[in-house]
Amino acid sequence: MPDQDPEYWDNMLTPIHRENGEIGQILCVSRNVTQQHLAENQLRNMSERDELTGLYNRRSFKFQLKRTLSYSKDTQTSVGLLLIDLDHFKHINDTLGHSAGDHLLKVLSKRFSHCVDDEKCVVARLGGDEFAVIINNLNSENDVRELAAILLQQLNQPITYLGNVLNGGMSIGCAIYPQDAVDQSGLLSCADMALHDLKARGRGGIRMYDPCMMQMTETVASQLNLARQLIRHHTIQPYYQPKVDLNTHRVVGFEALLRWHTTSAQRGYPAQIAEAFKDYNLASKIGETMQHQVLRDIAKWINLGITPLPVSLNAAPVEFLRDNYAERLLKKVNQFQIPTHYIEVEVTEHMLGDRGSEYVIRALNKLKQHGVRIALDDFGTGFSSLTHIRDYPIDSLKVDCSFIQKMQHDPSIYAIVQAIGLLAPNLSLGLIAEGIETPEQEELLRQFGYSIGQGFLFESAIDATQVISILKQNQPYLESHYNL
Repeated sequence: MPDQDPEYWDNMLTPIHRENGEIGQILCVSRNVTQQHLAENQLRNMSERDELTGLYNRRSFKFQLKRTLSYSKDTQTSVGLLLIDLDHFKHINDTLGHSAGDHLLKVLSKRFSHCVDDEKCVVARLGGDEFAVIINNLNSENDVRELAAILLQQLNQPITYLGNVLNGGMSIGCAIYPQDAVDQSGLLSCADMALHDLKARGRGGIRMYDPCMMQMTETVASQLNLARQLIRHHTIQPYYQPKVDLNTHRVVGFEALLRWHTTSAQRGYPAQIAEAFKDYNLASKIGETMQHQVLRDIAKWINLGITPLPVSLNAAPVEFLRDNYAERLLKKVNQFQIPTHYIEVEVTEHMLGDRGSEYVIRALNKLKQHGVRIALDDFGTGFSSLTHIRDYPIDSLKVDCSFIQKMQHDPSIYAIVQAIGLLAPNLSLGLIAEGIETPEQEELLRQFGYSIGQGFLFESAIDATQVISILKQNQPYLESHYNL
């Protein structure tokens, strides 16, 4: 019957011989193996296909890529590889549940499959929110860009789940064989570098691999390796930059800055391990080391009978990802028996607007409730307004050094710095000017209403021993620098 499902039979033929040795009959024993055949197909599909989406899984993808590259090598053709990452997918899972995330993956998978030519492309789900597309017999780079653009558009049509629109973005990194790499691992690495370069610059869109990305990748790896060595060898050391009252020239506090000594007896700076602050584990370990050493120093000053001054700690955005930053810091402060008013935490305004900012705000509220002061660092480099800042538990603003250095030469910057000085006190916000280098800058800031400053005019960051001398004396700080 035409509409009937096919059946599969296993036939065993046995010859029956006559007395003269000739075959007289053949005995056929047949067994219906349709169910066995279907089960084998199902097992094969389970091993090759992703259970949720029905696309090829990671294992099958690697096999398909290897086979495609082998064919392309023999035929001297090109292959395109697209690595796709859904932006903020975790946010959907966290807010609407994993079933919503699964629904998004299934719908997108169907849309991806409908977008591609089955004879020319392979679509796979690598795991989580990661997909890949192989394009064989590639004609030009434009083929990759065009398909990537089509895939990118698949989120333009709304995807809803239980009445909720599942908003999200997509980042696509692309590479071409043999233009960018000559083997499977190299091609994957190039596409991955393109994807990470795109995400590092803000996410969303398409990025083709460029050889300069290799140098960037090596720089990132070098910085992460250096950070691991600093943690492993316990060479991290806090240095303290004084905060000076612009009217009395007395030190009123310190900012703890990350430093270390290199093998050549030179001092290391945070910019040399900037990539480490984007990694939760490394940033947390560095932050915890700084906290421990700063709190140890403050406790030492108190035990010496010296009245300390407040010290501010810088916090990296990723340190708030586990939503227990405040609890961990307060626990350490209590262990060292240090009054919380001697501690200040500095965050950047970008941290208040990024995804996950609810964790940051919750932590800052908890810290403030326990007496820890909060400062907004690098103010002016983000998108916060003074009126918007009223919604956050901020005690003071630190105006970025780039504004201080430009204000005497740029009328618009001059007006901004002046306006901040006039408005901040009305919002009960303290003001700290960073990067003061000349007496003229200090005088101008004082006229604008700024009360506290930091910068090379007063002092660069100093070690804990030098802090003790300042705390014991704390005389007007600029007498040795110029005549007041």
